[in-house]
Amino acid sequence: MSEHRVKVENFGCRLNALEGDVISQAAQQAGLTHATIINGCAVTGEAMRQARQAARRAKRDDPEAQIIVTGCAAQTDAKQFTAMPEVDLVLGNEEKLSPKAYRSASTQVSDIMQRQEATPLMNVPQTGRARAFVQVQTGCDHRCTFCIIPFGRGNSRSVPIEQVVEKCRQLVEQGHQEIVLTGVDVTSYGPDIGVDGLGVLVRAILNHVPSLPRLRLSSIDAVEIDPSLLDLVIHEPRLMPHLHLSLQAGDDMILKRMKRRHSRQQAIDFCDKLKSQRPDIAFGADIIAGFPTETEAMFEQSLKLVEQCDLIWLHVFPYSQRPGTPAARMPAVAGDIIKQRAARLRAAGDQQRQQWLEQQIGQQMNVLIEKPGFGRSENFAGVSCDDNLASGTIARLTITGHDGTALQGVAL
Repeated sequence: MSEHRVKVENFGCRLNALEGDVISQAAQQAGLTHATIINGCAVTGEAMRQARQAARRAKRDDPEAQIIVTGCAAQTDAKQFTAMPEVDLVLGNEEKLSPKAYRSASTQVSDIMQRQEATPLMNVPQTGRARAFVQVQTGCDHRCTFCIIPFGRGNSRSVPIEQVVEKCRQLVEQGHQEIVLTGVDVTSYGPDIGVDGLGVLVRAILNHVPSLPRLRLSSIDAVEIDPSLLDLVIHEPRLMPHLHLSLQAGDDMILKRMKRRHSRQQAIDFCDKLKSQRPDIAFGADIIAGFPTETEAMFEQSLKLVEQCDLIWLHVFPYSQRPGTPAARMPAVAGDIIKQRAARLRAAGDQQRQQWLEQQIGQQMNVLIEKPGFGRSENFAGVSCDDNLASGTIARLTITGHDGTALQGVAL
């Protein structure tokens, strides 16, 4: 029998991980003492399978524990989880943040599309993280044909500037050297609360929290970047030279069928412009392999994009059909071809990263030490280093080599 406590298992995005801290506190405030909470993701069919598997495993490992399923997995398919004999309670994405919901005896999943405001997250200390995360918005107003997440998170809702700034100030006072702004579609920040774009928020944080050394953006949609934010990315040293781009594909026809709002050339031009004006910037990206109707020639365009945009930190997603989405009705690519294309994309990403890692040897970098022997550079490279460097501090290191995945550095 395991020790009685509230355990939260987070799946999926950084926002879910951040909310996991709030979930734990809310459940304990509700009086729970012996529960496992599955904070699930719905972005792929595999993510849904993992949530079901986690619930079954949790009940098997600790039959006396209350098993609760929440997150986008529960929000988008509450019936499936309610029907599972292992699951005692199902909560939606709004309900999971409220202590009151954990006292319920039945499924609590409201219509998240009716939500007009972002629910402020409780002030939970992020003591276990060198990089602190701050939610700036949730939800998404776009309807990409492959994506179910708007139905898990609702429409885009922004957190007021003053709340975000105050949270950042608190985190810096608690000793955090880096803050990551996170959300579902962070570059859509502002219009719903009368703010003219994410750049206004970023500038406010930098101006009003002058002791914050490092500010980082999570995944962004390049086509939504406002002029103020672009100026900061290029010129502001405290805004980290690292962007993770939601590219999804490199072929214009596939981008149209995905209902994306950028073209192949716009993606290339964006990366070229930033590289020319801030040479140390590093790009990550999400790319889907095997989207419905994708031919070999179309796939080749995505493959070429890895080199043309110099994508270092590549996240490859084999296309996963999500019920109810427009893409689910399009002619599918065979499963074995999807797997092969995903493997080829990952190999291209590995090659691009290897070249980039080689180019960093001999450079000096400011590295945030996340744990003994490991830290992150400003452009998000993992860096192996001396165990005696204190976690949570920024060290100046000389890069001496790499192991194919992370850089290796020694203190000056």
